[in-house]
Parts: sequence; structure tokens; C-alpha cells
Amino acid sequence: MKMEENYYLCRKFTLKLTSKDMEKTIQVRCQNNGTTIEVPIGSNLQDIYEKSGLEMKYGPLSAHVNNKVEGMHYRLYSPKDVEFLDITSSSGIRAYTRSLFFVLCKAAHALFDPCKVAIDIPVSNGYYVNLNIGRPVTIEDAGAIRRKMKEIIDAAMPIHRHETSTKEAIELFESLHNRSKVKLLKSTGKLYTTYYDIDGYVDYYYGALLTNTSQLYLFGLEKYYDGLLLRLPSREHPDELGEMTHQDKMFGIFKEHHQWQDILGLRTVGDLNSAILGGYSSQLIQISEALQEKKIGRIADEIAQRINPPASLGMGSSKGVRLVLIAGPSSSGKTTTCKRLSVQLAVNGIKPIGISLDDYFLDRDKTPLDEKGDYDFEHLHALNLPLFNEQLNKLFNGEEVELPRYDFPTGKSMMSGKKLTLHDDEVLVVEGIHALNPELTAQIPNEQIFRIYASALTTILLDNHNYIPTTDNRLLRRIIRDHKYRGVSALETIRRWPSVRAGENKWIFPYQENADAMFNTAMLFELAVIKSQAEPLLEQVPEDCPEHAEAYRLLKFLKYIKPIPETQIPPTSLLREFLGGSSFEY
Repeated sequence: MKMEENYYLCRKFTLKLTSKDMEKTIQVRCQNNGTTIEVPIGSNLQDIYEKSGLEMKYGPLSAHVNNKVEGMHYRLYSPKDVEFLDITSSSGIRAYTRSLFFVLCKAAHALFDPCKVAIDIPVSNGYYVNLNIGRPVTIEDAGAIRRKMKEIIDAAMPIHRHETSTKEAIELFESLHNRSKVKLLKSTGKLYTTYYDIDGYVDYYYGALLTNTSQLYLFGLEKYYDGLLLRLPSREHPDELGEMTHQDKMFGIFKEHHQWQDILGLRTVGDLNSAILGGYSSQLIQISEALQEKKIGRIADEIAQRINPPASLGMGSSKGVRLVLIAGPSSSGKTTTCKRLSVQLAVNGIKPIGISLDDYFLDRDKTPLDEKGDYDFEHLHALNLPLFNEQLNKLFNGEEVELPRYDFPTGKSMMSGKKLTLHDDEVLVVEGIHALNPELTAQIPNEQIFRIYASALTTILLDNHNYIPTTDNRLLRRIIRDHKYRGVSALETIRRWPSVRAGENKWIFPYQENADAMFNTAMLFELAVIKSQAEPLLEQVPEDCPEHAEAYRLLKFLKYIKPIPETQIPPTSLLREFLGGSSFEY
């Protein structure tokens, strides 16, 4: 089947309105300006925006329709509430990013034959693109693709949306030799499928796209390691590209996990679903858990090698590692990582001693305030840094200290009566969001500190052109944990999530490259296990609240994944921190 023929594959599925239908109108309430407008039935969101009187400099790129995210292609046949979204919204930036992926893939395939593109790793405020053209990628290749993308964007090409039967969509992508999409679509069980085209170039994306390439007003593309880095506008400053940060260690941990995936032959959700349907889920779990435990063991070995043997030096003169710091964002599995690391340290003859940063909070009336005038307990200077450093130095010099205790009901710091002395075969282990911030331990020599960054870095792709945001993995974990252990609904967890993310962007992510070791807590099979607990909680989010849009998006995404019963995972699994049934005490 020729590509230009594919363009017309599903015309018979397009809903056609009669002239009598077009005379009918519906009312649409625009939440952006509080107005109600009357439009012909079957109008798409782009038509409605043009009648709304709104002027959005960086949009609209998508919209909430009755609190569900829809692309601007979406047509209305009954009265709806609509909120148009620009690039500063999470839904808007996702639509922009997918559309940019589409243009990049079209440009690469136009320039190189053969060509395989995998949009792979979120890194350096952009996305690493694995470009397979049968030879090493050069700076000149990056420049050629960038110019071709600009040409496609300047040509203002429409992005067409089509709906067809899944059977015919599979036939279409088989004719294009797109194995990852065929494998995904075959495993979804859906009757109908949506796909897109730009000037005859066909691709599949699981979320909304823009309606025209001209809406892609800013991007960057450059050589990055052995591939490319696709850069996007900043959500905070949409006229600028996101700052390119050096994340060599982060990139390395993604690459390491890709090697693990190659061992298992599992790179996409289609591969995962095939393994589950083929009865290989138990083997997948066993190998994944073993690989993760091996990584923890190697980190423990490295710590042990950096601790001076007790027989060679006295406590007072030791310059080896005496403090292990573990940081990571919300729901990254820091607590279980700490417990499993402690087991591995014990195997090396080292006794871990835990200290809680929470006990070093200042009295509440000395706590910094945020921009709203509320106490900012996530601020670094909410901690008594001088006391923390003073006690660490005393412990490292062999002295005894009395640990503080923070009384949360009264907001007062007090002495706990608990005395501590650090012995030769012991190491302090401290977990917290500020653990990688150099200011936390400004008075401690670097050679006495080993820093670990732990996070759930999703490495599996939906297919080669559809990445899975790492934040989605953590949000699903947190929804389950908050419900199970804190009595908090999915609605409330979703509502709080932007604030949590803002704190991470301020206090955690800028310091992640300070780590001596990075540990990916995400499991290759994870989404298939947490799906069964997450879906019922997401379904409880009411349609009449803004949080429904995010719940609906996550539910829609989880439908692509076949389930694995949680009974198959061991009690020592890091996932048990969220699902329950762990053999560790929390």
C-alpha cells in the first residue's frame, strides 16, 4: 500500500453531516472568559476558539471539554463546557511536544533511507532521540533535520486526524514496517484507533496533537552523545527554550536500563503485553527484581570501598565515608531503597545508623515563609543546619551527641534524650529531599559523604514515538500509597501534585547530578502491576471537578497495558512500599 493511499484509508469512517444538520446549533460555555457562544453542531474546537473572542499568545494547543483533555480537532455535537489550554499548561505542552515529535520523524524519514527514530529519554530539559540511519549520527545530520523541520513548520501543513478500525490501522502500520506500533495496537483490544498524517506521512500518537505545523513556533535540535537532543520551549518562559542542563549521570542511568531491557527483549509496552500474554510475567519479575538488587549491591560495594578499614586508622583520623545521603522526589521509593541498601551494607560488614532530617526542623516561628505567607516546611532553611553539621562533625570525631526531636503538634525542637556515638563499623544514613544540596552539609568534607539519587525513571516506551512521562509513574504510586496509608483520595493527590512538583523542581532536581550514584527504582513490569490498584481509585474522581481531566488521562493511558497480579511480586519488592504486603517495616 502506497503512503499517499494510506492518507485516505479511513474516509469511510468520517462522520458526515447533512446540510440540515449544519443548520442546527449548540451552546458552548467558554470557561476562559465565562461567555456562552452558539456554534454549528459538529464544530471543532479550533472553530469554537475563533468565535470565542479569546486571544492566547501561546495557544490554544488543547482544551478541557467537560473536564477531559481533547485536541483541537475534537468536534462537538452537544452542549459542553470548554477551557482552552496554552503551552503553560501540562496538557498544552504535551500536545506541543507530541506534534514536534511528529514533525521530527517526518523530517528524518524524508532525509534518510533507511531510518529508524526512537524518542527515548527525557534529559537536559529536552528529549534524547535515538536515530538509526546505518552510520554514526553527525553534527551535519542534526543540522539537516533541523532545517527540514523548519521547512515543514514554515509550510503551515495541516495535521489531519483519522479514525479507523484497529484492524485496518494494523494493516496500515504493517505496510509501513512499523513493528512497535503494530505490536502495541494488536495488544490493546480496541475496536477503533485514531492516527494522524502530515502531507501523507502517517504516525500514531496516544494523545492530542496540534492542528497545524505552524503552531510549532520554537524548538531546538542538536547532536547529543550518539544521537540528538530535541529541545522545547520553557513552560515558565514560553519565548525561550528550556535551559540545557548537563545531566550526564542521569543519561547514563537511562542507558544502563536500556541494557537491562535488551537482556529481556522488552523496550515497548507492546513487548510487555506480549510477554504477559505469553505467560512470561513471572520470569520478567524475577529477572527485573534481581537486576535491581544487583544494582543496590554494587552501590553498597562502592560505599564499602570508600570507607577506610577500621584497623588502618583511628576514628578521629578517618577520612573515609561516614555519611550516606539519599535524595529523590516524591514516591521515588527512597524508604525501601534505604532499607535494601542497609541490608547490602550489612553484607559488607557495615552497620547503618539512620538519622531523620525531620528532627532537625527549626521551631515553627523561625520557619521561612512562602510567597503566600504560609510556613514553607520544604525550604532548606526550615532545618537547623548549624546543629546538623555540628553534630555530624562530633560524631565523625568519635564524640557522643544527644539527638534532637521535633514535636510536630507544638512546632518545637527539643532534645530527645537519645545519645549516639558512631563506631568504626557504622555509617550514618540520612534520607530527605535536601540530601544532595551542598548547603545541607557545608561543614562536612566531601570525602566523608556518599550521595545517592533515587527516582522512578520510566524507561519503557509506549512505542518508538510515544514516551511515558516518568512523573506519571510516580503520581500513580503516590495515588495508591496516599489512599492505602493516609486515607487521601485520588482527587486530593492529583490536586496537590503541582505543588509537590514545584517543590521538587526547586529543591531536588537542580542537585541530582551531585550524586555519587543514581538508582532507578522503576521496575520494567511496574505499570502492569500497579494498574489494578490505580484504576478503581482514578475512576472515583468526579467528572465535575478539574482533577477529572488528569484522572481520565491516566485511565486512558493505563488501558494500553495488560495487568499482572500483584501476588506475583515478592515481599521485598520496592513496589510493596506502595501496594502493601512488604516484609520491611515502615
